[in-house]
Amino acid sequence: MRALLVVNPKATTTSGRTRDVLTHALRSDLKLDVVHTEYRGHAGDLARQASEDGQVDLVVALGGDGTVNEVVNGLLAHGPNERVPRLAVVPGGSTNVFARALGLPNHPVEATGVLLDALEQHRERAIGLGKAMTEGLPDRWFTFTAGLGFDAGVVGRVEEQRRSGRRSTHALYVREALRHYVTEREHRRSGPITLEMNGEDSVPGMVMAIVSNTSPWTFLGNRPVFPSPSASFDTDLDLFGITRMTAFGTARTVRQILRPNPPVEDGSSTPGPTGKHVVSYHDVRHFTLVSQEPAPFQVDGDHLGDRSRVSFTGVRRALRVIV
Repeated sequence: MRALLVVNPKATTTSGRTRDVLTHALRSDLKLDVVHTEYRGHAGDLARQASEDGQVDLVVALGGDGTVNEVVNGLLAHGPNERVPRLAVVPGGSTNVFARALGLPNHPVEATGVLLDALEQHRERAIGLGKAMTEGLPDRWFTFTAGLGFDAGVVGRVEEQRRSGRRSTHALYVREALRHYVTEREHRRSGPITLEMNGEDSVPGMVMAIVSNTSPWTFLGNRPVFPSPSASFDTDLDLFGITRMTAFGTARTVRQILRPNPPVEDGSSTPGPTGKHVVSYHDVRHFTLVSQEPAPFQVDGDHLGDRSRVSFTGVRRALRVIV
């Protein structure tokens, strides 16, 4: 089996030791090429080339969620099909939501052990993905989340801090979320975002909209966050929105999304946050978010600028992952 290891050397917890351990282990069983990313989008370019080459069976991403997202978009540049190489992930970022949602350890060396065992046992899983579409721009696949409005604004603020030299930490996200809440007073009262969905009345006035392809949405340290606890790689997309962010209502919602949500055994949905200003949908194939003014937009924790209209589609069994 021929494999490509894509390494983001700038990922938060990626080290030379981790790379060397993973490389040595994989080379014992695979014909392995190792490439370090050199610019934003490079991981996507490498994965697309591997997919188009037709000779690569497996692409391993060593990095954070941003690196994984680039690799996924490169692999699916021409859409899902049986010839697309399988994906494997070794977490190397600060949060690693996708890897942890797959059940992988958050430590890269431990995750490497799981990956090697999965390869030996031929374990793989076909997972669903989300796709975000904006007219005039390339479609963007996402593995665990996309967002329009407040949460994407927080991601943008964090990226600004990182460009100025700050290290990505959970404390940084919390601090920037609080600052964003204080500065976005007008939008907290009346949001610009409207949800449009076939067969449903439109929902206007949303301050933010979080689209989930799996659960949890993110982690605060080791604590999972559950705005859409029933979201799954085996269903279509879930949507969580808020139409007004009052101090009391926001505090109540934060408590709800931080409460434990053990998976149910009978396949039924797990109750999520509730409240007068909460919007919630589970297992939706297609919908559109429209903003009266350009609003911040993020995909898998990567801020992509402002958007006025984004359509979302859930695509089941879009990619095969080694787990």
